[in-house]
Amino acid sequence: MNCGCADVVTPGLLDLFEARIRMVQAARPIAGLERVSLEASAGRVLAEPARSTLDMPGVDNSAMDGYALRLDDLAGAPEGLPVRLRVPAGAGVTRLPEGGCARIFTGAPMPLGADAVVPQEKVCLDAEGRVHVAGELAAGANIRRRGEESRAGATLLEAGARLDAAAIALLASQGLDAVTVQRRLRVALVTTGDELIAPGQAWRPGAVYDSSGPMLRALLAEQGCEVLDLGPVLDTPEALAAVLAEARDAADLVLCTGGVSVGEEDHVRPVLERLGGIDFHGVAMKPGKPFALGWLGASLQAGTPLIGLPGNPVASLVGWQLLALPFVQGRQGRAPAPLERFPVAAGFTRRASRGRRELLRVVLDWRTGAPVARLAGGQGSHMLGAASQAHGYLIIDADTPVEEGHAYGYCPGAQFRD
Repeated sequence: MNCGCADVVTPGLLDLFEARIRMVQAARPIAGLERVSLEASAGRVLAEPARSTLDMPGVDNSAMDGYALRLDDLAGAPEGLPVRLRVPAGAGVTRLPEGGCARIFTGAPMPLGADAVVPQEKVCLDAEGRVHVAGELAAGANIRRRGEESRAGATLLEAGARLDAAAIALLASQGLDAVTVQRRLRVALVTTGDELIAPGQAWRPGAVYDSSGPMLRALLAEQGCEVLDLGPVLDTPEALAAVLAEARDAADLVLCTGGVSVGEEDHVRPVLERLGGIDFHGVAMKPGKPFALGWLGASLQAGTPLIGLPGNPVASLVGWQLLALPFVQGRQGRAPAPLERFPVAAGFTRRASRGRRELLRVVLDWRTGAPVARLAGGQGSHMLGAASQAHGYLIIDADTPVEEGHAYGYCPGAQFRD
Protein backbone atom coordinates (compact mmCIF):
# COMPACT_ATOMS: atom_id res chain seq x y z
CA MET A 1 0.00 0.00 0.00
CA ASN A 2 3.07 2.25 -0.23
CA CYS A 3 1.86 5.50 -1.85
CA GLY A 4 5.17 7.22 -2.54
CA CYS A 5 3.62 10.66 -1.94
CA ALA A 6 6.67 12.18 -0.26
CA ASP A 7 7.02 15.95 -0.56
CA VAL A 8 9.61 15.87 -3.31
CA VAL A 9 9.75 17.37 -6.78
CA THR A 10 9.43 14.68 -9.44
CA PRO A 11 10.25 15.58 -13.06
CA GLY A 12 7.85 14.64 -15.83
CA LEU A 13 4.61 14.89 -13.85
CA LEU A 14 1.49 15.78 -15.81
CA ASP A 15 -0.32 18.99 -14.87
CA LEU A 16 -3.53 18.31 -12.91
CA PHE A 17 -5.84 20.13 -15.31
CA GLU A 18 -4.16 18.66 -18.37
CA ALA A 19 -4.59 15.21 -16.81
CA ARG A 20 -8.30 15.92 -16.29
CA ILE A 21 -8.68 16.94 -19.95
CA ARG A 22 -6.96 13.75 -21.05
CA MET A 23 -9.25 11.65 -18.84
CA VAL A 24 -12.35 13.28 -20.34
CA GLN A 25 -11.07 12.89 -23.90
CA ALA A 26 -10.09 9.24 -23.38
CA ALA A 27 -13.47 8.14 -22.03
CA ARG A 28 -15.74 6.40 -24.56
CA PRO A 29 -19.33 5.33 -23.78
CA ILE A 30 -19.85 1.62 -23.38
CA ALA A 31 -22.24 -0.24 -25.69
CA GLY A 32 -25.52 -1.73 -24.54
CA LEU A 33 -28.98 -0.37 -23.82
CA GLU A 34 -31.80 -1.37 -21.47
CA ARG A 35 -35.48 -0.54 -21.26
CA VAL A 36 -36.47 0.05 -17.63
CA SER A 37 -39.57 1.21 -15.85
CA LEU A 38 -39.66 4.79 -14.64
CA GLU A 39 -39.80 3.44 -11.08
CA ALA A 40 -36.46 1.67 -11.63
CA SER A 41 -34.78 4.53 -13.49
CA ALA A 42 -33.37 6.61 -10.62
CA GLY A 43 -29.68 7.28 -11.21
CA ARG A 44 -29.67 5.72 -14.68
CA VAL A 45 -28.35 7.50 -17.78
CA LEU A 46 -30.67 8.21 -20.70
CA ALA A 47 -29.53 6.52 -23.89
CA GLU A 48 -31.76 8.58 -26.18
CA PRO A 49 -33.56 11.92 -25.94
CA ALA A 50 -36.82 11.90 -24.00
CA ARG A 51 -39.53 13.77 -25.89
CA SER A 52 -42.77 15.33 -24.82
CA THR A 53 -45.90 13.39 -25.73
CA LEU A 54 -48.29 16.20 -24.78
CA ASP A 55 -48.48 19.95 -24.71
CA MET A 56 -47.65 21.01 -21.17
CA PRO A 57 -49.95 22.23 -19.80
CA GLY A 58 -52.45 20.35 -21.93
CA VAL A 59 -55.09 23.10 -21.67
CA ASP A 60 -55.21 26.70 -20.49
CA ASN A 61 -55.63 26.47 -16.72
CA SER A 62 -55.76 28.60 -13.63
CA ALA A 63 -52.52 29.41 -11.82
CA MET A 64 -54.33 29.87 -8.49
CA ASP A 65 -57.55 29.60 -6.55
CA GLY A 66 -59.87 32.45 -7.50
CA TYR A 67 -62.49 33.48 -10.03
CA ALA A 68 -62.33 33.16 -13.80
CA LEU A 69 -64.09 35.92 -15.66
CA ARG A 70 -64.41 37.96 -18.85
CA LEU A 71 -62.93 41.45 -18.42
CA ASP A 72 -65.65 43.05 -20.55
CA ASP A 73 -68.31 41.49 -18.31
CA LEU A 74 -66.50 42.81 -15.23
CA ALA A 75 -66.29 46.32 -16.68
CA GLY A 76 -70.00 46.31 -17.51
CA ALA A 77 -71.16 45.07 -14.09
CA PRO A 78 -70.55 47.72 -11.40
CA GLU A 79 -73.06 45.81 -9.25
CA GLY A 80 -70.70 42.79 -9.36
CA LEU A 81 -70.65 39.49 -11.23
CA PRO A 82 -72.73 36.51 -10.13
CA VAL A 83 -70.92 33.18 -9.68
CA ARG A 84 -72.57 30.87 -12.21
CA LEU A 85 -70.03 28.04 -12.49
CA ARG A 86 -67.69 26.03 -10.28
CA VAL A 87 -64.58 24.51 -11.90
CA PRO A 88 -62.39 22.18 -9.77
CA ALA A 89 -59.10 20.66 -10.92
CA GLY A 90 -59.74 17.65 -13.15
CA ALA A 91 -63.00 18.99 -14.55
CA GLY A 92 -63.67 19.09 -18.27
CA VAL A 93 -63.52 22.25 -20.32
CA THR A 94 -66.76 24.25 -20.12
CA ARG A 95 -67.96 27.61 -21.43
CA LEU A 96 -68.26 30.67 -19.21
CA PRO A 97 -71.88 31.84 -18.99
CA GLU A 98 -72.54 35.35 -20.30
CA GLY A 99 -72.51 38.03 -17.63
CA GLY A 100 -71.20 35.75 -14.90
CA CYS A 101 -67.93 34.35 -13.48
CA ALA A 102 -66.66 30.95 -12.35
CA ARG A 103 -65.27 29.85 -9.05
CA ILE A 104 -62.04 28.13 -10.11
CA PHE A 105 -59.20 26.27 -8.42
CA THR A 106 -55.49 25.90 -9.12
CA GLY A 107 -54.86 23.70 -12.16
CA ALA A 108 -58.51 23.67 -13.25
CA PRO A 109 -59.15 24.22 -16.98
CA MET A 110 -60.12 27.73 -17.98
CA PRO A 111 -63.76 28.08 -19.11
CA LEU A 112 -64.02 29.06 -22.75
CA GLY A 113 -64.57 32.81 -23.02
CA ALA A 114 -62.81 33.69 -19.76
CA ASP A 115 -59.72 35.85 -20.21
CA ALA A 116 -58.42 36.36 -16.65
CA VAL A 117 -58.36 34.88 -13.16
CA VAL A 118 -58.60 37.11 -10.13
CA PRO A 119 -57.04 35.63 -6.94
CA GLN A 120 -59.55 34.93 -4.20
CA GLU A 121 -57.76 37.31 -1.81
CA LYS A 122 -58.56 40.22 -4.18
CA VAL A 123 -62.26 39.40 -4.33
CA CYS A 124 -65.05 40.64 -2.10
CA LEU A 125 -68.43 38.83 -2.12
CA ASP A 126 -71.48 40.93 -1.33
CA ALA A 127 -74.59 39.72 0.48
CA GLU A 128 -76.00 38.30 -2.76
CA GLY A 129 -72.77 36.39 -3.49
CA ARG A 130 -71.70 38.68 -6.32
CA VAL A 131 -67.99 39.12 -7.02
CA HIS A 132 -66.34 42.53 -6.64
CA VAL A 133 -62.69 42.90 -7.66
CA ALA A 134 -60.20 45.14 -5.85
CA GLY A 135 -57.53 46.74 -8.08
CA GLU A 136 -56.67 46.40 -11.74
CA LEU A 137 -56.70 43.14 -13.67
CA ALA A 138 -54.94 42.59 -17.01
CA ALA A 139 -56.00 40.23 -19.78
CA GLY A 140 -54.41 36.82 -19.32
CA ALA A 141 -53.69 37.40 -15.63
CA ASN A 142 -53.02 34.21 -13.65
CA ILE A 143 -53.61 31.87 -16.60
CA ARG A 144 -51.19 29.11 -17.52
CA ARG A 145 -51.34 28.82 -21.28
CA ARG A 146 -51.46 25.51 -23.12
CA GLY A 147 -47.97 24.45 -24.17
CA GLU A 148 -46.17 27.30 -22.39
CA GLU A 149 -43.74 24.83 -20.77
CA SER A 150 -43.35 22.43 -23.67
CA ARG A 151 -45.03 21.35 -26.90
CA ALA A 152 -45.68 17.77 -27.97
CA GLY A 153 -42.55 16.43 -29.66
CA ALA A 154 -40.18 18.83 -27.88
CA THR A 155 -37.04 17.41 -26.25
CA LEU A 156 -37.47 17.15 -22.49
CA LEU A 157 -34.09 15.60 -21.63
CA GLU A 158 -31.06 14.97 -23.81
CA ALA A 159 -29.32 11.62 -24.13
CA GLY A 160 -26.69 11.39 -21.41
CA ALA A 161 -28.86 12.99 -18.73
CA ARG A 162 -28.73 11.25 -15.37
CA LEU A 163 -32.22 10.69 -14.03
CA ASP A 164 -32.80 12.33 -10.67
CA ALA A 165 -36.09 12.93 -8.86
CA ALA A 166 -36.94 16.10 -10.81
CA ALA A 167 -36.19 14.44 -14.16
CA ILE A 168 -38.34 11.45 -13.25
CA ALA A 169 -41.17 13.79 -12.26
CA LEU A 170 -40.87 15.57 -15.62
CA LEU A 171 -41.14 12.27 -17.51
CA ALA A 172 -44.03 11.11 -15.34
CA SER A 173 -45.88 14.35 -16.07
CA GLN A 174 -45.91 13.30 -19.73
CA GLY A 175 -47.38 9.91 -18.94
CA LEU A 176 -44.12 8.06 -19.68
CA ASP A 177 -43.71 4.86 -17.67
CA ALA A 178 -40.48 3.48 -19.18
CA VAL A 179 -37.23 4.85 -20.59
CA THR A 180 -34.26 3.55 -22.58
CA VAL A 181 -31.03 3.84 -20.60
CA GLN A 182 -27.39 2.87 -20.90
CA ARG A 183 -26.61 -0.45 -19.28
CA ARG A 184 -24.79 -0.10 -15.99
CA LEU A 185 -21.03 0.39 -16.17
CA ARG A 186 -19.31 -2.68 -14.72
CA VAL A 187 -16.22 -1.74 -12.72
CA ALA A 188 -13.71 -4.24 -11.34
CA LEU A 189 -12.32 -2.93 -8.05
CA VAL A 190 -8.84 -4.15 -7.14
CA THR A 191 -7.16 -3.17 -3.86
CA THR A 192 -3.59 -4.22 -3.20
CA GLY A 193 -1.57 -4.67 -0.04
CA ASP A 194 -0.40 -7.55 2.16
CA GLU A 195 -1.12 -5.38 5.18
CA LEU A 196 -4.82 -4.91 4.45
CA ILE A 197 -7.49 -6.58 6.53
CA ALA A 198 -11.26 -6.16 6.25
CA PRO A 199 -13.17 -4.11 8.81
CA GLY A 200 -14.51 -6.45 11.47
CA GLN A 201 -11.47 -8.71 11.47
CA ALA A 202 -9.21 -8.86 14.52
CA TRP A 203 -6.43 -6.29 14.29
CA ARG A 204 -2.81 -7.44 14.47
CA PRO A 205 0.42 -5.41 14.66
CA GLY A 206 1.37 -4.17 11.20
CA ALA A 207 -2.13 -4.64 9.81
CA VAL A 208 -4.16 -1.81 8.29
CA TYR A 209 -7.91 -1.84 7.97
CA ASP A 210 -8.93 -1.45 4.34
CA SER A 211 -10.66 1.94 4.08
CA SER A 212 -10.07 2.61 0.37
CA GLY A 213 -12.08 -0.42 -0.74
CA PRO A 214 -15.28 0.49 1.14
CA MET A 215 -14.85 4.13 0.12
CA LEU A 216 -14.53 3.32 -3.58
CA ARG A 217 -17.42 0.86 -3.48
CA ALA A 218 -19.58 3.63 -2.05
CA LEU A 219 -18.37 6.14 -4.66
CA LEU A 220 -19.06 3.72 -7.50
CA ALA A 221 -22.50 2.96 -6.09
CA GLU A 222 -23.26 6.70 -6.02
CA GLN A 223 -22.63 6.74 -9.77
CA GLY A 224 -24.88 3.74 -10.39
CA CYS A 225 -22.04 1.38 -11.33
CA GLU A 226 -22.08 -2.39 -11.00
CA VAL A 227 -19.07 -3.32 -8.86
CA LEU A 228 -17.04 -6.52 -9.21
CA ASP A 229 -14.89 -6.56 -6.07
CA LEU A 230 -11.64 -8.49 -6.70
CA GLY A 231 -9.54 -7.29 -3.79
CA PRO A 232 -7.56 -7.15 -1.71
CA VAL A 233 -4.72 -8.74 -3.70
CA LEU A 234 -1.36 -9.86 -2.36
CA ASP A 235 1.64 -7.69 -3.21
CA THR A 236 3.17 -10.05 -5.77
CA PRO A 237 3.38 -9.60 -9.56
CA GLU A 238 1.89 -13.06 -10.09
CA ALA A 239 -1.17 -12.45 -7.90
CA LEU A 240 -1.77 -9.03 -9.42
CA ALA A 241 -1.40 -10.28 -13.00
CA ALA A 242 -3.93 -13.05 -12.40
CA VAL A 243 -6.50 -10.66 -10.94
CA LEU A 244 -6.01 -8.04 -13.67
CA ALA A 245 -6.44 -10.70 -16.36
CA GLU A 246 -9.75 -11.69 -14.75
CA ALA A 247 -10.79 -8.04 -14.51
CA ARG A 248 -9.88 -7.40 -18.15
CA ASP A 249 -12.34 -10.04 -19.34
CA ALA A 250 -15.14 -9.29 -16.88
CA ALA A 251 -15.40 -5.50 -16.65
CA ASP A 252 -15.74 -2.28 -18.63
CA LEU A 253 -13.22 -0.52 -16.39
CA VAL A 254 -10.68 -1.54 -13.77
CA LEU A 255 -10.17 0.66 -10.72
CA CYS A 256 -7.01 -0.27 -8.84
CA THR A 257 -5.85 1.31 -5.60
CA GLY A 258 -2.37 0.97 -4.16
CA GLY A 259 0.82 -0.31 -5.75
CA VAL A 260 0.96 2.44 -8.40
CA SER A 261 4.07 4.26 -7.20
CA VAL A 262 7.67 3.28 -7.93
CA GLY A 263 8.69 1.31 -4.84
CA GLU A 264 9.94 -2.27 -4.81
CA GLU A 265 6.51 -3.48 -3.65
CA ASP A 266 4.57 -1.40 -6.18
CA HIS A 267 3.76 -3.84 -8.98
CA VAL A 268 0.89 -2.20 -10.87
CA ARG A 269 3.00 -0.36 -13.44
CA PRO A 270 5.24 -3.28 -14.53
CA VAL A 271 2.30 -5.70 -14.63
CA LEU A 272 0.22 -3.21 -16.58
CA GLU A 273 3.01 -2.66 -19.10
CA ARG A 274 3.14 -6.43 -19.60
CA LEU A 275 -0.63 -6.93 -19.97
CA GLY A 276 -1.45 -3.71 -21.78
CA GLY A 277 0.03 -0.23 -21.61
CA ILE A 278 0.12 3.15 -19.87
CA ASP A 279 -1.26 6.43 -21.17
CA PHE A 280 0.23 8.50 -18.34
CA HIS A 281 1.60 7.93 -14.85
CA GLY A 282 2.15 10.68 -12.30
CA VAL A 283 0.23 13.94 -11.81
CA ALA A 284 1.59 17.14 -10.29
CA MET A 285 -0.90 17.27 -7.43
CA LYS A 286 -0.72 16.78 -3.69
CA PRO A 287 -2.11 14.41 -2.57
CA GLY A 288 -2.53 11.95 -5.45
CA LYS A 289 0.76 12.11 -7.37
CA PRO A 290 0.99 8.39 -8.35
CA PHE A 291 -2.30 8.47 -10.32
CA ALA A 292 -2.16 6.45 -13.57
CA LEU A 293 -4.30 5.78 -16.62
CA GLY A 294 -3.59 2.66 -18.65
CA TRP A 295 -5.25 -0.30 -20.28
CA LEU A 296 -5.39 -4.07 -20.36
CA GLY A 297 -5.37 -5.59 -23.83
CA ALA A 298 -4.61 -4.08 -27.22
CA SER A 299 -5.12 -0.35 -26.58
CA LEU A 300 -6.92 2.19 -24.42
CA GLN A 301 -9.89 2.23 -26.80
CA ALA A 302 -9.93 -1.45 -27.83
CA GLY A 303 -8.98 -2.92 -24.45
CA THR A 304 -10.19 -2.46 -20.88
CA PRO A 305 -9.18 0.88 -19.36
CA LEU A 306 -7.46 0.80 -15.98
CA ILE A 307 -7.28 3.68 -13.51
CA GLY A 308 -4.57 3.39 -10.88
CA LEU A 309 -5.25 5.30 -7.66
CA PRO A 310 -2.78 5.85 -4.80
CA GLY A 311 -3.00 3.56 -1.79
CA ASN A 312 -3.40 6.25 0.85
CA PRO A 313 -7.16 6.77 1.20
CA VAL A 314 -7.24 10.59 0.98
CA ALA A 315 -4.99 10.56 -2.07
CA SER A 316 -7.26 7.92 -3.56
CA LEU A 317 -10.33 10.07 -2.85
CA VAL A 318 -8.76 13.16 -4.44
CA GLY A 319 -7.71 11.14 -7.49
CA TRP A 320 -11.21 9.78 -7.82
CA GLN A 321 -12.95 13.14 -7.54
CA LEU A 322 -10.65 15.19 -9.77
CA LEU A 323 -9.65 12.61 -12.39
CA ALA A 324 -11.39 9.22 -12.23
CA LEU A 325 -14.95 10.49 -11.83
CA PRO A 326 -15.13 12.34 -15.18
CA PHE A 327 -13.75 9.23 -16.90
CA VAL A 328 -16.43 7.05 -15.29
CA GLN A 329 -19.12 9.52 -16.33
CA GLY A 330 -17.81 9.54 -19.89
CA ARG A 331 -17.92 5.74 -20.01
CA GLN A 332 -21.55 5.97 -18.86
CA GLY A 333 -22.42 8.21 -21.80
CA ARG A 334 -22.57 11.37 -19.69
CA ALA A 335 -20.88 14.67 -20.43
CA PRO A 336 -18.76 15.51 -17.34
CA ALA A 337 -19.45 19.02 -16.12
CA PRO A 338 -16.57 21.52 -16.04
CA LEU A 339 -14.76 21.71 -12.73
CA GLU A 340 -16.38 24.41 -10.60
CA ARG A 341 -13.99 26.93 -9.03
CA PHE A 342 -14.43 30.36 -7.56
CA PRO A 343 -12.26 32.63 -5.37
CA VAL A 344 -12.45 32.30 -1.60
CA ALA A 345 -10.26 33.99 1.00
CA ALA A 346 -7.98 31.78 3.09
CA GLY A 347 -8.27 31.97 6.86
CA PHE A 348 -4.78 30.54 7.45
CA THR A 349 -1.19 30.65 6.23
CA ARG A 350 0.75 27.70 4.82
CA ARG A 351 4.07 27.12 3.13
CA ALA A 352 4.25 26.41 -0.58
CA SER A 353 4.11 22.92 -2.04
CA ARG A 354 7.12 22.41 -4.31
CA GLY A 355 6.39 21.41 -7.88
CA ARG A 356 2.76 20.34 -7.38
CA ARG A 357 -0.64 21.91 -7.00
CA GLU A 358 -1.92 21.24 -3.50
CA LEU A 359 -5.55 20.40 -2.76
CA LEU A 360 -6.23 21.51 0.78
CA ARG A 361 -9.29 20.08 2.52
CA VAL A 362 -11.18 23.06 3.91
CA VAL A 363 -14.45 24.09 5.51
CA LEU A 364 -16.16 27.39 4.73
CA ASP A 365 -16.72 29.78 7.64
CA TRP A 366 -19.64 32.17 6.94
CA ARG A 367 -19.68 34.02 10.25
CA THR A 368 -18.44 37.28 8.74
CA GLY A 369 -20.95 37.19 5.89
CA ALA A 370 -18.45 36.23 3.18
CA PRO A 371 -16.97 32.73 3.09
CA VAL A 372 -13.53 32.16 4.59
CA ALA A 373 -11.74 28.85 3.97
CA ARG A 374 -10.28 27.19 7.05
CA LEU A 375 -8.35 23.93 7.19
CA ALA A 376 -10.67 21.03 8.00
CA GLY A 377 -7.92 19.25 9.94
CA GLY A 378 -4.64 17.48 9.27
CA GLN A 379 -3.72 17.47 5.59
CA GLY A 380 -1.75 14.22 5.41
CA SER A 381 -2.81 11.84 2.64
CA HIS A 382 -3.62 9.21 5.28
CA MET A 383 -5.77 11.53 7.44
CA LEU A 384 -9.41 10.78 6.74
CA GLY A 385 -10.81 13.09 9.44
CA ALA A 386 -10.28 16.25 7.40
CA ALA A 387 -11.58 14.58 4.24
CA SER A 388 -14.80 13.54 6.00
CA GLN A 389 -15.39 17.06 7.36
CA ALA A 390 -14.32 19.15 4.36
CA HIS A 391 -16.75 21.22 2.32
CA GLY A 392 -14.35 21.27 -0.60
CA TYR A 393 -10.80 22.02 -1.73
CA LEU A 394 -8.71 25.14 -1.86
CA ILE A 395 -6.52 24.55 -4.91
CA ILE A 396 -3.12 26.18 -4.47
CA ASP A 397 -0.74 26.52 -7.42
CA ALA A 398 2.67 24.89 -7.17
CA ASP A 399 5.35 26.87 -5.32
CA THR A 400 2.73 29.32 -4.01
CA PRO A 401 2.46 29.95 -0.26
CA VAL A 402 -0.97 30.52 1.26
CA GLU A 403 -1.37 33.95 2.85
CA GLU A 404 -4.22 34.66 5.22
CA GLY A 405 -6.82 36.97 3.65
CA HIS A 406 -5.74 36.30 0.05
CA ALA A 407 -8.20 34.60 -2.32
CA TYR A 408 -7.50 31.24 -3.94
CA GLY A 409 -9.53 28.93 -6.16
CA TYR A 410 -12.13 27.02 -4.16
CA CYS A 411 -13.58 23.79 -5.54
CA PRO A 412 -16.87 22.75 -3.83
CA GLY A 413 -17.09 19.11 -2.88
CA ALA A 414 -20.82 18.89 -3.65
CA GLN A 415 -20.12 18.75 -7.40
CA PHE A 416 -18.42 15.35 -7.00
CA ARG A 417 -21.56 13.73 -5.58
CA ASP A 418 -23.73 14.19 -8.70
